[in-house]
Amino acid sequence: MGAIPTFGGVAFDCPDPGALAGFYRSLLEWDEPKIAPDNHWATLVDPRGGVRLEFQRVADYRAPEWPSQDMPQQAHLDLDVPDLEAAHQRILGLGAKLLDDSPETFRVYADPVGHPFCLCAC
Repeated sequence: MGAIPTFGGVAFDCPDPGALAGFYRSLLEWDEPKIAPDNHWATLVDPRGGVRLEFQRVADYRAPEWPSQDMPQQAHLDLDVPDLEAAHQRILGLGAKLLDDSPETFRVYADPVGHPFCLCAC
């Protein structure tokens, strides 16, 4: 059994790990991130247990371009919300950018450094 991995977390490349961890901390209302002294890595842990979100500094970071394939999104998060409109207003205030609001059951956003993510009505 020790050879079977468990899902630990998702790591995002970014220009400033502490800042991006702060965005997701506010969005999810999790505890303060753990930031490496050199700010090259930051970790957010779900206080209820589960996965970690991790952020690593990348020199010359280039944001994904959605929906273009010139610089594809590579991966994204789906975040479930019971009130899509209220969540929409909240995350715009936190610094997210709306990319697509045409679907009825979800909306596509970018975090402050361009990673796409969705708010999904549940």
